[in-house]
Amino acid sequence: MKIFFISDIHGSLYYLEKAIENYKKEAADFIAILGDELYHGARNDLPKGYNPKGVTELLNKYSDKIIAVRGNCDSEVDEMVLDFPIMSTYSSILYNGKRLFLTHGHIYGEDNIPKLMDGDVLIYGHTHIPVAKKENGIFIINPGSISIPKESNPNSYGILENNIFKIKDLNMNTFKELHI
Repeated sequence: MKIFFISDIHGSLYYLEKAIENYKKEAADFIAILGDELYHGARNDLPKGYNPKGVTELLNKYSDKIIAVRGNCDSEVDEMVLDFPIMSTYSSILYNGKRLFLTHGHIYGEDNIPKLMDGDVLIYGHTHIPVAKKENGIFIINPGSISIPKESNPNSYGILENNIFKIKDLNMNTFKELHI
């Protein structure tokens, strides 16, 4: 199974279209969205190609392939227009004997790691900063943001296949990698 991870779309149809192109090229089975699908939030400038309605339409085409969690900029109104649930604070996926704990990062994250077992994986967004490391037996991963990267990082996404998590820029160049 191959999982494509994106976070912090913030309503950018421009960057979502690039990400979906990469999802297809990667031939991933599922898309995991780590929150902040439609809106930019009060702390962010409008991202390039800001078009929440267009983002909704494009994401809905892939609704049967999407696993999503709620970000701090998401609301119940957003879930009313999306054809997949987004209002859960977290989701867990079992992957090759490991628990993948998916969350946005504003509740659970590096500063508030949930109760996980040794070897489990925390995957979050929110900070817009790519992370791939292991601390205290827990793998900690953030694929960064596809639309509003921070700290001079590239627009990025993650891909998980064969127990290898890669963080790539939108040109599909791997710049972080972690064997989980």
